Amino acid sequence: MAELKLRQAREGTDFVTTPAADRSWLADAVLYQVYVQSFADSNHDGIGDLEGVIEHLDYLAWLGVNAVWLSPCFVSPFGDAGYDVADYLTVAPRYGSNDDLAKLIGQAGRRGIRVLLDLIPGHTSDRHPWFTHAADDPADHRYIWAADPVPDGFVPSPGARPGGYLPNFFAFQPALNYGYGRPDPSQPWRQQPDAEGPRANRAALRDIMDYWLGLGVSGFRVDMAASLVKDDPGYAETAALWAGMRAWLDRTHPDAVIISEWGDPAISVSAGFHGDFFLQFGGPSDGQPLRSLWNNRQGTDQDSWPPVPPYFDAAGLGTARTFADAYAAAASALGGAGRILLPTANHDFARLHCGTRGAEQLPAAFAFLLTWPAIPALYYGEEIGMRFIPGLPGLEGSVLGPRYNRAGSRTPMQWEPGPGAGFSTAQPDRFYLPLDPGPDRPDVATQQADEHSLLHLVRDLIRLRKDNAELGTGSVGTLEVLYDGYPLTYLRGGRFLVVVNPSGQTQRAPHSRPELATATAVLGSGVSVSADAITAAPFSYTIFSR
Repeated sequence: MAELKLRQAREGTDFVTTPAADRSWLADAVLYQVYVQSFADSNHDGIGDLEGVIEHLDYLAWLGVNAVWLSPCFVSPFGDAGYDVADYLTVAPRYGSNDDLAKLIGQAGRRGIRVLLDLIPGHTSDRHPWFTHAADDPADHRYIWAADPVPDGFVPSPGARPGGYLPNFFAFQPALNYGYGRPDPSQPWRQQPDAEGPRANRAALRDIMDYWLGLGVSGFRVDMAASLVKDDPGYAETAALWAGMRAWLDRTHPDAVIISEWGDPAISVSAGFHGDFFLQFGGPSDGQPLRSLWNNRQGTDQDSWPPVPPYFDAAGLGTARTFADAYAAAASALGGAGRILLPTANHDFARLHCGTRGAEQLPAAFAFLLTWPAIPALYYGEEIGMRFIPGLPGLEGSVLGPRYNRAGSRTPMQWEPGPGAGFSTAQPDRFYLPLDPGPDRPDVATQQADEHSLLHLVRDLIRLRKDNAELGTGSVGTLEVLYDGYPLTYLRGGRFLVVVNPSGQTQRAPHSRPELATATAVLGSGVSVSADAITAAPFSYTIFSR
């Protein structure tokens, strides 16, 4: 059966792993995150599924996407929306079957789209058979167990085994045991990274990756990648673990990639990952570079975050320097060894269209995202300007704080006008989450029919990026920031001048490059260039060619 599935997945694709394969495709990737349960419902139960994704692959190909990251689709009790896995090798029935996933991989490949799965290596569900066995067997060291009295932070055992276990995130997500960076014989749960339990988990992780790579996936986005080895100063043992995984991948699956949810590319890439995201957390300033771009504190927010105005805001009180400096430092540390990924949103933080940031402000944000020398990561629906919906009930662990409900970023995809928005024909009360209730909610069909829509702009920007290596992540795509105030002004590859003004006021940037005055506008409007200054109208952007 596994051999049959492998043939089905690879039939008609260009992605068969061979000794000559490499990861050069990643440099040109436009990554699109599909939150499966909210994307498209094919069986009318109100929950998105894999067949629904298959039905919309032509749309993704039309948009220009060439890599899709699927949110977790494994068997789960869904206490944390699938990030609590109960079976790593089986697709959850609500999404379909392993055969459906194989079909999706094959159909995507025929359209030039690679598929990446979400891998959760740091913990399982407390309903995983590994855990239910460990809860009754004191000799099982697959998880981190301590004897009574249970230490702070541990959860009391639900089984016959005395003591308790260490959770990795929510209490129902027991941490898998990869050892401790600082073992302590007086605390026997703090095992060496090469102890029996950690070795078994590393072997299981390889088996899981090998199974899905054999089915034809092109790699993984790795959840909470920095969390595996506990109490690990400088992530030394965690990095050694991932370096070992990378060496194994290089030998066995040389075309596959692993992209970390770490939030610190300078550290994660040196640990063996092919790429990492700038995120709302991670790195020396705990995610401040990304938040300095997007976080207007009207969506997903935490009191511990400094009150810094975002650059992409009508008030025009932010600065692009925080992000630009962090990007430059990370890019220098990578030295071409890996890739930086830049999202506008994902399932864990607010969408661009959030609060007072309205539709008129989105084009400038996408002009920036798709001309910056990072791999752009599009979250489903961002390309049409779907809104963050406040005030929703918590669902499947979405609430992380009093002002942090991730459900607002997880509402159903809006494919067309009318009831159900093309997401599902089920009764609305069966939908995974409610639709955007706004009468003016954006949708794909309406925007596809309007060549002046945000959707067409995103498509045009993707095509411009693909057609011109200077706008990509390769060696010719150099970056020179000329002005990091308003408007943000930079050169790509010495050829393209990009000007972005996300503020609601006309802005002026002085410059000392008189030759820029002869540049020709390629895409956008509202920006003029003289021999000594650039003037940008409110919410404007323009890409010029020299």
